[in-house]
Amino acid sequence: MNWSPRSPVALIGTLDTKGEEILYLKERLQAAGLDVLVVDVGVLGEPPWAPDVSREEIAQHSGTPLRELVERGDRGRAISAMERGLAVWIRAEHATRRLAGILAIGGSAGTTIATAGMRELPTGVPKLMVSTLASGNTRSYVGTADIAMMYPVGDFTGLNRLTRGILTNAANAMAGMCSLPLPEVAAADRRPLLAATMFGVTTPCVNQVKQLLERQGFELLVFHATGSGGQAMERLVRDGFIEGVLDLTTTELADEVVGGVLSAGPERLEAAGRMGIPQLISVGALDMVNFGPIDSVPEKFRGRKLYQHNPTVTLMRTTPEENAALGRLIGEKAGGAAGPVVIVLPLEGVSAIDAPGQPFHDPAADAALFEALRRHAGGNVRLVEVAAHINDAEFAGRVAEEFLIMMRERREHAGA
Repeated sequence: MNWSPRSPVALIGTLDTKGEEILYLKERLQAAGLDVLVVDVGVLGEPPWAPDVSREEIAQHSGTPLRELVERGDRGRAISAMERGLAVWIRAEHATRRLAGILAIGGSAGTTIATAGMRELPTGVPKLMVSTLASGNTRSYVGTADIAMMYPVGDFTGLNRLTRGILTNAANAMAGMCSLPLPEVAAADRRPLLAATMFGVTTPCVNQVKQLLERQGFELLVFHATGSGGQAMERLVRDGFIEGVLDLTTTELADEVVGGVLSAGPERLEAAGRMGIPQLISVGALDMVNFGPIDSVPEKFRGRKLYQHNPTVTLMRTTPEENAALGRLIGEKAGGAAGPVVIVLPLEGVSAIDAPGQPFHDPAADAALFEALRRHAGGNVRLVEVAAHINDAEFAGRVAEEFLIMMRERREHAGA
């Protein structure tokens, strides 16, 4: 994915508070040979110089005129409006003429607004946020996007020997990302790209499936099902990178339904269905809900079956009732897919600790999950049951076999 050097870099910030720094960045980017489009997302103060894209235009895209935001004087409302407006502007601008990348600077407000716009760009388009919040928890800003966060060490209060060096590095980094070509994919390695989900307790299954499918000419990206992992996978699916999904570890849904800490949100397990690409679904690690250290488990769950996976991770066994709800949810989501779906059930256990002699072995809970899937999977879903544990070679072999059948049928249909 190489961008034209004539595509502009969007340089984003609040000119009323960061005008001197943004002008310096603009000059550094232009000195590196890049075209620059300065976007002002400030609201309450006056810009010291004219940007290429005004705050009025960004506010208009939010549905709230700038005049109204200024009159209200509500900083929180203004930030939310500019966040929405920038996201709309970025989508439209990139669709029209392809942005080479985005560079932004800011504190809490500027970071919130700018990263909302960055998250609208496809994976691979350079995104660099120079933020005073970059040394903390940045998940709310980065989300599932490939945003690089850079800590400026000092705050933005004008130019000095420290900020000049930091900002020059930021400009040079953006210039390098936008100007230097990405490696070309060799013709021999342009394999169909697949995505799979994995947890530690389903690793043997996924590794075996990966080996089997790569022998058949596919390339497999594996995502850790920790909430952000499932979201990242579905983002790549929506962006059109992925040709098929092996959602073997759907444990994030258990956290969403029951209340654990690794939920990927209510829309998990929907992207592949909306895109109409082949998806194979299984029930890996639906025997567990995730929490942090054992003393972080909510009081209402203290009487449940808990397993301390390590000092920072505590697992809770799902009940038959919770598994029935999960089976229904997965069946309904699969039934709404626009493309082919296969659900493969490992009847002898859904994780490494759900097996005879293991702490989460509970045949009744698993049976409730399987029965709900049988009842609620739509007519478009092929349900396959395997009398094996999820980490058995027999199960992995059947998964690979069923997925290959799906892909072959899809190709035959496309060629008809």
